[in-house]
Parts: sequence; C-alpha cells; structure tokens
Amino acid sequence: MSIRRLPEHLVNRIAAGEVVERPASALKELVENAIDAGATRIDIRLAGGGVDLIEVTDDGCGMAPPEMALALERHATSKLPDEAIENVVTLGFRGEALPSIASVARLTLESRVRGSEGWSRIVDNGALVAEGPAAIPPGTRVRVEQLFARVPARRKFLRSPRAEYGQSLDVVKRLAMARPDIAFSLDHDGRRALSVPAGETLPDRVAALTDRGLFDNGIAVDLEREGLRLGGVAGLPTFNRGVADHQYLFVNGRPVKDRLLIGAVRGAYAELLARDRHAVVALFLDVPADMVDVNVHPAKTEVRFREPSMVRGMIVSGLRRALDEAGHRSAQRPSADAMAQWQTEPLTTGETQSPSPHLWGEGRGEGQSDLLSSYVRESRPTYFTAPPPQARAEPAYAPIPNTTQHPLGVARGQVARTYIVAEAEDGLVIVDQHAAHERLVLERMRKAMASGGVAAQALLLPEVVELEEPACDRLEARADELTEFGLELERFGPRAMLVRSVPAMLGQSDVRGLIADLADELAAYDEALSLKERLDHVAATMACHGSVRAGRVLSVAEMNALLREMEVTPHSGQCNHGRPTWIKLAHGDIEKLFGRR
Repeated sequence: MSIRRLPEHLVNRIAAGEVVERPASALKELVENAIDAGATRIDIRLAGGGVDLIEVTDDGCGMAPPEMALALERHATSKLPDEAIENVVTLGFRGEALPSIASVARLTLESRVRGSEGWSRIVDNGALVAEGPAAIPPGTRVRVEQLFARVPARRKFLRSPRAEYGQSLDVVKRLAMARPDIAFSLDHDGRRALSVPAGETLPDRVAALTDRGLFDNGIAVDLEREGLRLGGVAGLPTFNRGVADHQYLFVNGRPVKDRLLIGAVRGAYAELLARDRHAVVALFLDVPADMVDVNVHPAKTEVRFREPSMVRGMIVSGLRRALDEAGHRSAQRPSADAMAQWQTEPLTTGETQSPSPHLWGEGRGEGQSDLLSSYVRESRPTYFTAPPPQARAEPAYAPIPNTTQHPLGVARGQVARTYIVAEAEDGLVIVDQHAAHERLVLERMRKAMASGGVAAQALLLPEVVELEEPACDRLEARADELTEFGLELERFGPRAMLVRSVPAMLGQSDVRGLIADLADELAAYDEALSLKERLDHVAATMACHGSVRAGRVLSVAEMNALLREMEVTPHSGQCNHGRPTWIKLAHGDIEKLFGRR
C-alpha cells in the first residue's frame, strides 16, 4: 500500500483521540483555557454527565473575531510567545483542544473583548455552519453539545452519565484547588454541585473541595530547598481514605497524576498507614521551568523531572517533617454510627438477658455469688437484672494530677483490660493501650537506631525457629541489618534459624512469631524498598510483638506513664498500622447523649 496524506477531517479526529478521551478531558481543556485567559470567575454547566452538554463561561480577556477563527485551527495558540516551549507558564499550549473538540461535537464559540462587540462561530463536527454577532458580556463562552454523536465507536465506550459526571467534577475540583483566587461554579442537570468564591486561602479552598474535616485534621506543609518549594496540606495518618482519589498533586500550578509523586507520598506515610488505606493530601510543588518537562503527555497530566530523586526526597522529608510536628495528634471524627450505639433507654423487664459468662464465671471472688444473687433479687421490680459492673480502684497515695496540664488527661481507669479511660480538660479520652504502646516502642527503636543501635538481650537458651528454606535464606541475607536492631540470628540447617538475642526493649516477646513475621515482611518488601524503608518495616514488626498486649491489667501509674509518653512522642496518634491510638468524646458529645443540648 502506498503512502498517502490523510484528509483534514481524519487528522482532526485522530488528534481528538489524543486530547478528548471523554467529557472530562474536554472540560479540562476548556477550563484551562479560561484560566489562561485571566478569568476571575468560571461558570460551568453540564448535562448528561457532559455527553449532552458542556458549557464553560469566563470573564477573561476574550477574543476578537479573527482570533476566534485562528483558535479553531490546529496548532494555533497564544500561549507560546516564542519557540522556547520549556519556558511555558500557562496550563495549555499545544493549540489542539478547540479544533479537536469541534471535530467530534457541535461547538459554539462566543467571545467578546472589552470595548468591542461580541462574535460567535458554530462548528459542527469539523464544519463551520454559522457565524455572526453575539450578545455576550466581556469574556468567552464555549458550548459543546452531543459529544461523539457522529463517532459511535467512541461513544459506546463512554461510561454511564453519572460516572462521566464524577470524572468531570474531579477535574474541576483539581483546577479550582490550584487557583483559590478564581471563583468556580458547576451545575449538573440544573442542580448546583459546586460553588467556591474567589479570594479564599489555600487551606480553606482545599478543605472546601475535599473534606471539611481536613481543616481540623490536617497539617501545613512548607519546605524550600535548592530552588524548589513544597507547600500544601497533609492529612493526619488517621484521617485517611480507602482509595487514593483524595490525593491532589500540583506541579507549577498544574494538576498532575504522576507516579513519582504518588510513590513519594506513599513512602512518606509508610508505617503510618495500613496497607489498604491512603493519605489525604494536597501538595503544591514549584520548580524552575528548566527542571521539569510538562510536554510528555498529550493531556499534560504527567511530568518528567530532571532530578527525580531530589524531588522525591523533598516530598518525603517535607511530609515527614510536618507529620513529626503533629506529635500525638490523631484525627478526631466522632462516628455517627458509634454515637448511635450508646444506649440511652433503660432495659424493660421484657428485655432481660441471661448474664454473660464472663460476668458470672471466672474471676468471681469469694462471697460474690451471694452478693450478686441478693442484688438480683432486690432489683427485680426495677429495670436492671444484670449484675453490677466489676471495677478496680487503687488508693491515692499521691495527689490526683491536674487535667489542665496534660492534653491526654489523667487516667481514671481501665475498661476490658484493653482501653485506658482518661479525663482531659475538654472531654473524655479513651486509649487503646496495645496500639499506643506499639507506636511508642517503634519510636524508641528508631531513636535507638539513630543513636548507634538497639540494645540486645541474650537469651538464656537460644531458640530454634523452623521456617521454609526461602524464608531462612531471606533472614540470613539480612542478618547484619537485623543485628543492629538487637536481633542476633544464625542459620541452623536448611529450614531453621537460631535466635541468640532479641531487642532488650521488647522484653518477653513471642520469638517464633516475631521471626516468622519478619520473614514475611522481607518477602513482601525486600526488593521494592530502599534499605531505610526495609528497616522501618522490620522495626514496626518488632514493635508490634513487643508492645503491651490487650488483656493486660495496668496500674494507674502505668496508665499515666503511657499517656505522658504519648504526649511527647511523634506520630503517637496512630499505631504502626494506621489505626488511631486514642479518641476523645468531647463534653458537648457527652451532653448530647444525655439530652442536655
């Protein structure tokens, strides 16, 4: 087959395939044009998820009729004053968006420059069908109707209108987040879905477009290094999501979904989040134009850095510095479902239940049976038939601490041998003793590693742990690194490891379980992570095995010591798996439970 030149309409449709994948991509190009035109307000209307209608109206500089005609030609742009494409500062610059959209839809372009009359051009699937004067305020209005109506092969691959609308809303959110100086509104099928005013602060705009809870559960990020600047908001590790859709990343004001940046965020939150949870962040990275290439993707959603390792290191260190400053903070989001579980009505006589075995059985002292039976007999006319809760109290040999001096309050007791109940100045604090101590042990271990190594405790009798041969191979290869943690291992045949010492701070831990978990961790992360990140995983696994277990009875002094150490330990608001270590029931929440407010 001989080589031939493709017809113009086919060239435009091929270009449209690169730029206009779906309604959201067309909307992105139109909103970026409005931002580049200097708009202070952008109004968007959608119908049918953007398939039936996309309309973008701005109050920017507008275009004269000759410029409008040129804008509908391929590779015509006002955003490159010269041929130095690496110095581009606008969001768009390829000059393909409008002609590409017009080749697969009916496009109406109306524009007016201040001080002159408005003009309109209508292009239907690549053919100019009408033009003439238009009554329009200064600025530009672009109307796209029946996208892919004449390209059925493309249209049948679109998702449902609701799904397409979700993608379009995400595009507008990301662009609006980058420009808090511009007002945005979005209507879908006649309903206002988004409206943000101009002049907001960056944290306010981010919270308005993500989750209002981020304002109270986020930390400001601010770092400058070697000409690069990183700013934004990072959510506390316990303020997380099940998907990564709430990670908003910007490079020089341009929303991107770059694998390098996403990987850096994941690395910064390593050991602070469960593996199936994702951080909520909005990060704005400003780099010199000669250090980044924004022209590596047709839709400009990916970038390429000249120094990728420096960029990744800056993001990781900037986020970790911010999270370190958060100290013991934890996301405080009272769950409506949890609050609804509080019983506010007494049990009626028809609702009596048999006493639970753990209340009547083991752990009952002498004479307790007669006392409980007497209590039940005496309380038959009343609502309650269950025995009274068994509590534990200790004599106060020292004055009760002042709650105003401690953010996490002072211990008042222990529930289910698992949760510490403390009274703070502004509410009731409940602490998961195992999760909290797990984080404290990990941070102690990291501090010891930074100071030269973890102290080891030799076992009186070395313990033999049998494993599969590949697991033994992995542990043997990392034996020198594990020694720095105070864990001394030797190969003991093809399928066993000999444990001679364990970290002293772990105390009497489950040696067999610890070694088995370490082998699993090395299998999952050995090749993918750097040495430091692998060591963090090792430290987290050890900390889990050496922490206070649920079910252990603690004295009041031990509880208060745990609370005081949490207040001065970084990241103590979440355990090594990303779950919260403490929650607070504010005085207002308690009053609601009793109907006082």
